[in-house]
Parts: sequence; C-alpha cells; structure tokens
Amino acid sequence: MATELKFEETVTYRLARVTTAYRNALERHLASVGLHGGQVFVLIELWKQDGLRQVDIAERLNLSAPTINKILKGLSEINLIKRSREQDDARSTRVFLTDKGHKIRSEVAAEWLELESEYLSGLTDTECLILPDLLGKLQSAYTGIAQEDE
Repeated sequence: MATELKFEETVTYRLARVTTAYRNALERHLASVGLHGGQVFVLIELWKQDGLRQVDIAERLNLSAPTINKILKGLSEINLIKRSREQDDARSTRVFLTDKGHKIRSEVAAEWLELESEYLSGLTDTECLILPDLLGKLQSAYTGIAQEDE
C-alpha cells in the first residue's frame, strides 16, 4: 500500500502558508505608512531606477497592464509618483518618483526591517544568511529570471 501524502509536511504547503502569513503581515506594516503591498513593490523598482517605463515595471513585477495602471493611479493620488508620456511615443509612459516618493523610502525601510525582525527572530544567524539565497533560487525558478547581484 502506498503511503498517503501528508500535504502539510510538504515544501509547497509550508511555503504557501508562510507566504500568505508574511504577505498579510507586510500589508499591516505598510498600512502604517499609507501603502499596500503592490504599491511598495512598484516603489522598490523606482527606488532602484527612477523613470522606468510603465510597461517595464509591469514586466519586472510580472503584473498585467491593468493591475499596474491601478497601482500607479493609487500612488499618483497620494503624490508618490508622477507619470509622463514619452515625447516620441505617446503610447509609452514613464514613471517618476516625487519628492514625497523619495522621502517615504526611509519609513518603508523601517517597517520592512521591523517585519523581518519579527518573523525571522526564531532563526539562527546561519539560517538568516542562507534563507535569502534559497528564496532567490526559488524566485528565479518561478520567474525564469536569474537572481540579481545587488
């Protein structure tokens, strides 16, 4: 008789559960600075390279054009970004951080580090060093994009 799969002991199950819990915690932390998860990932891309084309942000985050439009509209409404049509191609839009968009980075970083401190406190120093690499490998496998060396 074949052994029955214990779903709750698999990597897939555990990763899905921890991802959901972590995403919910991230949302709570970001709410304190007036953001939600999708918005912060757009901001992270712009903090790395300001003035990205809207289509490039969508590609980097693996999100649809309507989803990116909704996120950018929200960021624009709270004055964190501004959009500008390309002069030579009116169909293309570039996204730029406002002064407020640049300044909120430190607030987001503080919440980000607090969240990591809370959730990673049960890990050893060695586990904390290994985890980002392992997650990066999973991300690369999922997205097909090689890890960035930052």
